[in-house]
Amino acid sequence: MHKGSCHCGKIAFEVEGEIGTALACNCSICQRKGSLLWFVPRDHFHLTTPEDAASTYDFNKHVIHHKFCPACGIHPYAEGVDPKGNRVAAVNIRCLEDIDLDAIPVHHYDGRAL
Repeated sequence: MHKGSCHCGKIAFEVEGEIGTALACNCSICQRKGSLLWFVPRDHFHLTTPEDAASTYDFNKHVIHHKFCPACGIHPYAEGVDPKGNRVAAVNIRCLEDIDLDAIPVHHYDGRAL
């Protein structure tokens, strides 16, 4: 179990699982945010703060709901569905507590090409 939050703590969560790799995407939003994403089944991601504490930004095809804190501006996670129709959470591992980012392999994804 991993714990995470935005910078100010208004959005906090727990997520179950082992981080195998993180994804760094170069699409227009991910590159600007600098997120390192870990995709998990949505039922492995549990908010510990009210769901309405987060604001949502949708763009392009509106299939990924990018969640961010309206107070501190940090983007701790996003929600969407995988190609098989399963609900997923994309956790920004930079927002997790006690993570050695250098120990996690990063897969670079060409989101600009979509």
